[in-house]
Amino acid sequence: MFLGFSIHAWITIVTVLVMFSILLFTKLRSDVVFLGAVGVLFVTGVLDAKEALSGFSSTSVAVVGVLFVVIAGLMHTGVLQWIVKHLLGTPKNYWKSVLRLMLPVAALSSFLSNTTVVALFVNIVKMWSKKLGISPSKLLIPLSYASGMGGVCTLIGTPPNLIISGLYEQHTGQAMNILATAIPGLFCLAVGVLSIIALRKLLPERQSPEAAFESTGDYTVEMLVPSDNKHIGMTIGELGLNTVRGGSLIELRHFDDERILSPVPDDEPLMGGDRLIYAGQIGELLELEQSQGLVNADHPIFHYEDAPKSKHYLRTAYITFGSHLIGTTMGTNGFEKEHKVTLVAVSRRGNRIEESPREVVLKAGDTLLLESVKEFATDTKAMSRDVHFFESDQIPNISWRTFVSSAVMIAMVALSAFNVLSLLQCAILAVFAMLLLRCCSPEQAMRSINWDILMIFACSAVLGVAIQKTGIAERMANGILDICGTNPIVVMTAICFAGTFITEFISNTAAGAMFFPIMYEAAEKLGYEPYPFLIALMIAVSSSFATPIGSPTHMLVYGPGGYRFSDFMKIGLLMNIIILAANILIVNIVYPLTPLP
Repeated sequence: MFLGFSIHAWITIVTVLVMFSILLFTKLRSDVVFLGAVGVLFVTGVLDAKEALSGFSSTSVAVVGVLFVVIAGLMHTGVLQWIVKHLLGTPKNYWKSVLRLMLPVAALSSFLSNTTVVALFVNIVKMWSKKLGISPSKLLIPLSYASGMGGVCTLIGTPPNLIISGLYEQHTGQAMNILATAIPGLFCLAVGVLSIIALRKLLPERQSPEAAFESTGDYTVEMLVPSDNKHIGMTIGELGLNTVRGGSLIELRHFDDERILSPVPDDEPLMGGDRLIYAGQIGELLELEQSQGLVNADHPIFHYEDAPKSKHYLRTAYITFGSHLIGTTMGTNGFEKEHKVTLVAVSRRGNRIEESPREVVLKAGDTLLLESVKEFATDTKAMSRDVHFFESDQIPNISWRTFVSSAVMIAMVALSAFNVLSLLQCAILAVFAMLLLRCCSPEQAMRSINWDILMIFACSAVLGVAIQKTGIAERMANGILDICGTNPIVVMTAICFAGTFITEFISNTAAGAMFFPIMYEAAEKLGYEPYPFLIALMIAVSSSFATPIGSPTHMLVYGPGGYRFSDFMKIGLLMNIIILAANILIVNIVYPLTPLP
C-alpha cells in the first residue's frame, strides 16, 4: 500500500492518466488508445478476463449499436431533411432566430445522435444566416449547445446517459425509464436558451470561411500555352510546372479535349492551347509569362460558384481536431494523391492565406477548398478522420417511408417509456421494422454503425469497473466527503462540478464511466439513494461548453464558424456555471433526496 492505494489501484491511476495524456497531446485514434488501456489493465491483473470484456457485453453498448441503424432509417428516408426544411422559417430578430434554431435541434438530439443532427444543420444554418443577415458564428455555437442540452433529455439522447443508466441497472437490478432525465433536461435547456439570448454579446461575429473562396480571381490564375511555345512536347515534370514559385498547378485542360486533369501527372505532355490553372499568389504566378513563355488567359473558365455545373467539383472541408494533417503541408503529406483531390486554397478564421496553398502549414479548423474531377467520396473513413465535409449531394426524396420511419421511432420511444419492453428490445424491433419496410438497406444499416464509438463506449465502461474494483472510487468519495462534509447537495455539486470540468478535455462517455462509481459510493456513504445523484451526473458530464474539444459537435462548428479557441471560453465558462446551478436545483426538486432503508 502506498498513500492508501494498492498496486492495482496505482496501475489503474497511471493507466488512466497516460491514456488521457495521449488523447490530449497526440493524434492516435481514440478507440485504439482506450483499447490499449483496457489491455494494460487485463495484462497486469487489475481485471480478469470477464471484467475486461464486460463492457463489450453491456446492454447499454448494444443499445448504442442498434440505435445507429434506427438513425440510418431516419436519414435515408429524409425525415431529418424534412424537419429542417419546415422548421426554421424567417424570424424577424436574433432572439427569435435562436429559439427557432435551438428548440428543434434540442428536440431531435433527444432521440438521435447529436453529432448527426449538427452535421445536418451546419450547412443549412450557414445559408439561413446569410438570408437573415446574421453572422453564422452567432448561430453555430447555439446550434452545438442546443444539441448537447437536448441530448440529456432522454436516456438515448447521449452516450453518458446510457452508460450511467446501464451501470445503475447492474448495481441495483432496476432499469431507469427512458424519460428519467426529461424534466431536469428540459429545465436546463430552457435556462440555457435564455442564457444564450442574454449573453449574445459574448458570441463572436466572425466571417464565414467560405467567403474567402467566393472570388476565385483573387487566388487563381489561368495561363495559356501559345502554339509557338518552345516547351511544347516536354512533360509537366520536366518543366517543373506542378510546383512553382508562389503556387501550384491545380488543373490542366487540353485544347479541344473534354478531359480535366487534376491532380496533373508529371508525365503529362504540354501542348499548344493548353490551359494551366494555378492557385497561390497571383503576382508571383504571373512571372510564368516570362520564365515559361505562357500568357494570361483572357477568358477564365475556373469559377467556384459555377463548379456544380461544370465538369470539375469544388468542395469545402474543415480540418478536424486530431487530424493527421495538422502541422503538415499538402505538398508533403500525400493527402492529395491518396484521395485524388487537389488543394486550391486555404482559409483560416475567414481569411484566405495568401501564399502557395500546398506550402501552408495546416492547423485544426482550417478551411480547405478542394477540387476533384470526380464526385467526392466524402464518407470514407480514411478521409473523415482528417477533414469534414458539410455539403451533401444526396438528398433523399420524401415518400411514404418518411412517415413510416417516423412512426417506428415514436413507437420505440413510447413502448420503452411505458415499460412495455426494455429499451434494447424496443430498439431491436425498430431495426427489424426499418429493414422490413426498406427504410434502409442492410448495407446502409451496417455502414451506419460507428465501430470506433462503440469501442470507446465499451472500454469506458471497463475503466469504470477498474476504478470501482481497485478502491479508487471509494477513496475519492471519502476524500470528497472529508472536504465537503456530509451535506448531500454540496457533495452532489462538487462531483458534478468536477465532471463538468473533466468533460471539457475528454469524451463525456469516459467522464460518465469514471464518475459513476465515485458518485454512487459518495451517495451510499451519505446514506442516500444514488438515483438523483446519478441524474445530476448525467447532465453534468454532458454540459461541456467552454472548449471546442469538449464535444464532437463543437468541433463540427469550429471550422465553419471561423472561431478561435477562446471564443468558446468567453461564453462557455458562464454557461457551465449557469447550467450546473440549474441542474442541481431542478434535480433536487424533481427527485428529492431519499435516505436508504
